[in-house]
Amino acid sequence: MGKIAGILLVLVLLALVGGGIFLATFDLPAPTARVEKVIADDRLAR
Repeated sequence: MGKIAGILLVLVLLALVGGGIFLATFDLPAPTARVEKVIADDRLAR
């Protein structure tokens, strides 16, 4: 049982490291849609 747990731990660590490297190197495009939201005057601080 200890050998299976060790292999599983190594696989989880490899997945985490691989995911971190992917997110660090992947070029995510910035959102381009414009967002406009109307805020009522009574919600603004004076």
